[in-house]
Amino acid sequence: MQLLALPMAMAEETIPPNLRGLNHIRDATHVFPGTRKTLALMLTTVLLILVLSTHYPEPTVYYCSMPTDISHQTAITSHEDKACNVFNGTWVRDFRGPVYTNMTCPTMPESKNCGKYGKQMDYVKWKWAPNDCVMPRFEPRLFLNIVRGKTLAFAADSMGRNQMESLLCLLSQVEVPIKVHSDTNDKFVTWHFRSHNFTLMALWTKFLVEASEREINGTIIEMHDIHLDKLDARLAANLREINILVISSSRWFFRKNYLYEGGKLIGCIYCSEDNITSFNVITAIQRGLRTALINLNNCQECGLQLTVVRTATPAHFENGFWNTGGYCNRTEPVLDGEEMTSTVEWAIRNAQVEEANRAQKESSHKGQMNIEILDITKAMSMRPDAHPGIHWNNQWMRGHSDCSHWCLPGPIDMWNELLLFVLNKYGKDWENK
Repeated sequence: MQLLALPMAMAEETIPPNLRGLNHIRDATHVFPGTRKTLALMLTTVLLILVLSTHYPEPTVYYCSMPTDISHQTAITSHEDKACNVFNGTWVRDFRGPVYTNMTCPTMPESKNCGKYGKQMDYVKWKWAPNDCVMPRFEPRLFLNIVRGKTLAFAADSMGRNQMESLLCLLSQVEVPIKVHSDTNDKFVTWHFRSHNFTLMALWTKFLVEASEREINGTIIEMHDIHLDKLDARLAANLREINILVISSSRWFFRKNYLYEGGKLIGCIYCSEDNITSFNVITAIQRGLRTALINLNNCQECGLQLTVVRTATPAHFENGFWNTGGYCNRTEPVLDGEEMTSTVEWAIRNAQVEEANRAQKESSHKGQMNIEILDITKAMSMRPDAHPGIHWNNQWMRGHSDCSHWCLPGPIDMWNELLLFVLNKYGKDWENK
């Protein structure tokens, strides 16, 4: 913003002192003295200002204050001073280039470094544009100033880690983080930005609630016993030090899973077994999220100030699934109205929004934790072009396309632009605490 304001300052310096003095102008002779020299000087000044303005247009002024009401219609105020739903829009061409590249992000994982492994980079030439307001680019320094002295954690599956990887790349343009902890699989990892005393964490959880994998003859199989009424123990153990938490869960429910409440089996997903109630995926996801939000809201010894619920992100496999030859080789976004999202994914998104709104009302009534929503389902349903596909250099999954995760840089960076909007709403209050 300082660079954009510079031409305006330059233009001011060309104005003669007698035209910007503090004396009150009483009549026309004070404004237009009747000399040719003065008129010539004024005309020269006007022409100079016009020339400068063509090279340095005035910066657009953004008003990004957030509303006080919390719903899936989260809004910002545009430059026209109208409320705007930032989650409803389309993708438009943007040739400015990304905030970072694979050359300027030291933490970029190989599996998301799509350009390095042959993917054309046209997918970065698009930006998310809400229908009735302007969305400014992500400002790493503003983000770090807001979260200075705090800990932000992503509690989710690999999609949550994907968002954290995006945020690391964005913020590393201001300060390179230090990895201070990691388990062997990088599922529980902590980064620290020393200059801003900011800590960023990834906490791996498939369901947000407690679950264990089933075994047959000592071999782990892809079935789980899910306790819908218990918060994930590893997540619960880290809550004391977390101030901002971003949560989401959906994909691991799409398996043969057994559901428990109160320690008793209450049903299953995709099992079709006699004497066991069959649950649909949406119901299980919604009940798990409800448990998580209730536990987070009622945690007495937690430092949580804000919980953000991210809605489901679609995969874009075509002509099969990941293990049956499915691929994602599109090169452009789809148009608004042609979103590539299944009915099930929309149902999951609606259930997540419903639970977040329910929890927010209860929280605000009790004066407890703040709850917000990142509704990214529609925006990402339109980006089948931005997955790694076959360009992800995974030695264990050769021949299979990754049409679930997102390339870096890429449209997933927009999730963190939206997150910055949310955090900006609370920034001033946090400064005073």
